[in-house]
Amino acid sequence: MTETQLFLFPDTFHLFYFQMSVYPNLSSKVELYYMILERLEKYQEALDVVRGKLGEKLTSELQSRENKCMAMYKKLCKWPECNALSRRLLLKNSDDWQFYIIYFDSVFQLIDKSWTPPAEGEHSLEGEVHYSTEQAVKFIEERITEEAKSSRPLRGPYLAELELIRRLRHRGCNDEYKLGDPEELMFQYFKKFGDKPCCFTDLKVFVDLLPSSQCTKFISQLLGIIPLSAPAEGKLALPADIRALQQHLCVVQLTRLLGLYHTIDKKQKLSAVRELMLRYQHGLEFGKSCLKTELQFSDYYCLLAVHLLLDMWLEAGEEMAVWQSLTLLEEGLTHSPSNAQFKLLLIRIYCMLGAFEPVVELYSSLDAKHIQHDTIGYLLTRYAESLGQYAAASQSCNFALRFFHSNQKDTSEYIIQAYKYGAFEKIPEFIAFRNRLNTSLHFAQVRTERMLLDLLLEANISTSLEESIKSMSLSPEEDDIPWKDLHDNRDLTVLFNWDPKDRDISEKHRKRSLEEETIWLQIRSLTLRLVSGLPTLSHTVHPKNSEKTAENGVSSKIDTIRSLLQQLETAVDSGKQFLEQKIQYPALGPPPTRMAGFFSNGSCQCQTSLFYLVSDIYELDTSGLEDSTEIQERIGNSFKSLLEQLTDLFNKCKGDLMEVRDGILKTHPNILENLVFFVETMSITLWVSSYCDSVLRPFKSSLQKKKKKKKETSVVMPPVFTSFLDYVTELQTLTSNVIDHIKGLEIILTALKLEELSIDDTLLSQEEKKFTKTVQGKVQSSYQHSIQEIGELLKKRLDTIKKLKI
Repeated sequence: MTETQLFLFPDTFHLFYFQMSVYPNLSSKVELYYMILERLEKYQEALDVVRGKLGEKLTSELQSRENKCMAMYKKLCKWPECNALSRRLLLKNSDDWQFYIIYFDSVFQLIDKSWTPPAEGEHSLEGEVHYSTEQAVKFIEERITEEAKSSRPLRGPYLAELELIRRLRHRGCNDEYKLGDPEELMFQYFKKFGDKPCCFTDLKVFVDLLPSSQCTKFISQLLGIIPLSAPAEGKLALPADIRALQQHLCVVQLTRLLGLYHTIDKKQKLSAVRELMLRYQHGLEFGKSCLKTELQFSDYYCLLAVHLLLDMWLEAGEEMAVWQSLTLLEEGLTHSPSNAQFKLLLIRIYCMLGAFEPVVELYSSLDAKHIQHDTIGYLLTRYAESLGQYAAASQSCNFALRFFHSNQKDTSEYIIQAYKYGAFEKIPEFIAFRNRLNTSLHFAQVRTERMLLDLLLEANISTSLEESIKSMSLSPEEDDIPWKDLHDNRDLTVLFNWDPKDRDISEKHRKRSLEEETIWLQIRSLTLRLVSGLPTLSHTVHPKNSEKTAENGVSSKIDTIRSLLQQLETAVDSGKQFLEQKIQYPALGPPPTRMAGFFSNGSCQCQTSLFYLVSDIYELDTSGLEDSTEIQERIGNSFKSLLEQLTDLFNKCKGDLMEVRDGILKTHPNILENLVFFVETMSITLWVSSYCDSVLRPFKSSLQKKKKKKKETSVVMPPVFTSFLDYVTELQTLTSNVIDHIKGLEIILTALKLEELSIDDTLLSQEEKKFTKTVQGKVQSSYQHSIQEIGELLKKRLDTIKKLKI
């Protein structure tokens, strides 16, 4: 290294030389040096290192030197070098897709810049450059010609041809360069690779090249070359081997992707479901020797049949279809116990029906590892608390939190080991991974919901609200959620999907879902912080001694509460504006939050009113009973309004959870969610009422002492006491009524003899109908469990109400 270089980058080179003295492995030293230059954005210097003698030592991974060169060329916008290097690498391996993309990117960059090679010498540092469409077309055609001579079929050249057509068409110049008809090219591709599971995912990217008028013809053309057995009269033509089965399965997937299943009527859809299930059953014959850990060859037939049934349920309201879909999935799981897609879809449907009990076992059987608790954990935690199974909800939150809390320790260890063994390129990855988890949206949600859940189950039951909040180290002033840096790590495509592009999850859906989740998290976090502020107000205030008040810090505490209440109002307004957009996510896209129910059933209005009541009670506490007629009247009106709001919320909880209508079992999970909101709102009501009690009790004691001193037979009690006593009495009556209603729901659920329900279903076989009884029984059992837990918690809250006697 020259003195000039040392002068220009002293810290970089000193560190580099230090590493050279510590590590005998030259490759790791060069790797570190390259990383430092890259982090310093010294891309040209990094490129010089890679292209120089030191670059010869880069052997940590396959094509390490070429990949690093390519990365620097792209950073420096050296498109001629990008083009020449990618072309050279494709000549070596014409199946490497990443270099086709770079090749096309660079060609069109050069075309747009009207680049031409120098009159003399090499085109670029990496050799010959292609800078015209004609050259790109010729290059791809040559790769296809070469592929024909290959000993094994290569998919890359054929897909590159379709990719080039797609790009040319996007630029409006496809007709000028006759690469071929996309329909014919895809047909030929299917002939070569149709028996491979990757064929569908390969062609999925290019189906938009097909005119909609040609879709039916294209599918018929594909079906025509699949070797199926000659069908007997009234029977299906079935594949004779796994290869033919895979080809047919690919065509069925493409049929749905092209939207052909969405244009048929109910009768045709049922016929298609029956056919798919017959093909599924037939396909099981090929998998008799499969291990339990292996998937059956025909599993996708079952999944596609379920997707058709879900269309009928979610779009046309066909209640029978949801039971049929659960039936087919449960049956499929007996043949493929390790099929994660069956389990994930069962989890989603059971949750949509409001049945959380079977979900816990299904999620556990997925055996989610490490990062999956963040990427797919939302499927569980979104519904955990909202469906009334509080014990299972706590367990679900613990699963997720255990992973997040261990992340800091684990990633630190990974970084140490990477440094120890010279794998320096992995260190930034581990740091980024740790930061991404620390700022995870799901982490913030689970933490917030877990604390709210703990308060719901314990505060003023087994421990006081103050003790519960203290044990959680909660403070109303502190907000440790990194709002500006929240990462949405959810895998929203974890459920397989064959829907057309206009029905599939889009980037807009992702953004809207993140926006909704963030608003809902703000509402929940502010609610938690407002509740945590209640105990800070529950001590004696000295209204006539402002210095003492300031010293105690109480005035600042109520200011915090009022500030949080304003923030809550802002978040609520944002939530209402969001819901006014009436965004519809795809059926198997991101699940919506609980926000819509929170607003529509009145919980939001009631909870906000409760926190405004806190402010009024505090004002009464600081003003005293004298000359506070207006405040007392306001508080009395608030008590009446709250009772009306709670009664309205209770009315939204009325109705049957399950009922048999026209021989079909129908569910009403919204009633369950409303009951859960009622319990939560009632809990907040009681915490606020306890604060009211703590303020009013000393006033009453003081009045009674005055009465004894003056030896008066009667003292006129301020109206606020009567209002509070009437309010508490009504609360007790209302809670008792809700408990009675829940008991009634339990009785109705128990009396519902599902095993005696005659399933008039021509779609399912007698064997499959047994699974229908099973899934309906699981939903019934889950509802019963939820109702029992909600009822038990409300009984404990009723005991708390009885203690509110000033």
